[in-house]
Formats: sequence, structure tokens, C-alpha cells
Amino acid sequence: MPLLIALAAVAFLYASVGHAGASGYIAVLALAGVPTPEIRAIALVLNVLVASVGTLQFVAAGHFRRDVFVPLALASVPAALVGGAIALPAALLRQLIGAVLLFSAWRLVGQLPADPGAMRVPRRRVVALTGATLGLLAGLTGTGGGIFLTPWMILRSWLLPKQAAAVSVAFILVNSIAGLAGLVLRQGVAALPDPVALAPLAVVVLVGGTLGAYGGSRRFPSPWIRRLLAVVLVIAAWKLLAG
Repeated sequence: MPLLIALAAVAFLYASVGHAGASGYIAVLALAGVPTPEIRAIALVLNVLVASVGTLQFVAAGHFRRDVFVPLALASVPAALVGGAIALPAALLRQLIGAVLLFSAWRLVGQLPADPGAMRVPRRRVVALTGATLGLLAGLTGTGGGIFLTPWMILRSWLLPKQAAAVSVAFILVNSIAGLAGLVLRQGVAALPDPVALAPLAVVVLVGGTLGAYGGSRRFPSPWIRRLLAVVLVIAAWKLLAG
């Protein structure tokens, strides 16, 4: 029961800001004693489920920006593949990324309320370059990239918080599906979690993720989204810095 409650809480918190919670699921499953070889596949499946309901909720609420999502996604996927093939000193990389996330959290909390009239999406090639850069970073760090993408779009005044969340959750969905497909291609369908064992985990994250995404897309005011995102960034930074 504690495992299910923790997974539901992770799904709710992450989905409310347009994320899917993979890093949180990995931490919870590891603490619960789930065998390490099984954790990655379980986390990816849960990520796909929560990102799916999150995408549906944010799109239905009218926050999705296709013009931003398409160049980001097209550029990020190949860059993430390149990043995943590069070996860098892991400890140094974790410390640098953790510091960046903490700085972003601090900026988000202290940022003035967003002015819709001040939002400006840059040219398509700039968006694509950003997608490639963040995709490379995602590949290097083994993350879905949303943890970097959402604060970047908000702090650079590209999009309002709910629009940034909508683009990020769709971005995470396509990358999570690609990651799961790659896992199956390398290891076969045997790599997928046992459906019976997965079922209760899937149910609780779907409930938590649906409630979180509904609240984030329709109920929570934009300042709340920034504060919730800051909490998510601090959690992710702690996980990186703790090694």
C-alpha cells in the first residue's frame, strides 16, 4: 500500500506541471526493493501512461502549441540518441545539472506573474536548436528532457506556464514511447513488465496522473504551476546531487 500511495503522489505532482514522473517512479521503486533490471521498463510504461493522460488533458483544455512542439520533438529525438552514446564523467555532470535545476527553481519562485502580452516564441530554427540541445542533454543525463524544457520555455517567456506544460508533456510522451520501443527492440518483449504485477501500479498512476493533469490544465492558477514546477525541479536536483 505505501508503494501505491507514493506512486500516485508522484504521478499527481509531476502531471500537474506537464511531466510524467519517471525519475520519481525509479526512486520509489528502488526504495521499495524492486529488482533493478525491472525498474527501467516499469518506469517507462508508467511514464507513457501518465504522459498520455497528461497530453489529453492539456490539449483538451486548449493549451497545446503545435507550432512549438513539432520542431522541438523532431530535433530532440536524434540528439538524444547521440547524447546517450556519449560517455562523460557522471559525477561532474550530475552536479552541474543539479545546480542548473536548483537555479531554475529559484528563478521560478521569484518570477513575477507571466504577462500574456510579453510571450514570444522565437523563430522555428531557434526552437529546433533548443530541442536538439535539450535532447542531447536528456541523452547525456538519461532523462526525458521535460525537466529542462518546461522551465526554459517559462523563464525565456516563450509560453505561459500551462502552455509550456502542454508542450512538455507531449514532448515527454513521444520520447518515452521511443525509449520503450528501443528497449523492446534490444531485449524483446520479455523486457516488458509482467501485466499482473503492473496492473495495480498502472491504475494508481493513471488516477494520480489524471487528477494532477486536470488540476494543472484547468484548475490551478499559473503561479501555482510555477511553484509546483519549482518543487519538481528541487526533487530532481536532489536526486542528481545525491547520486
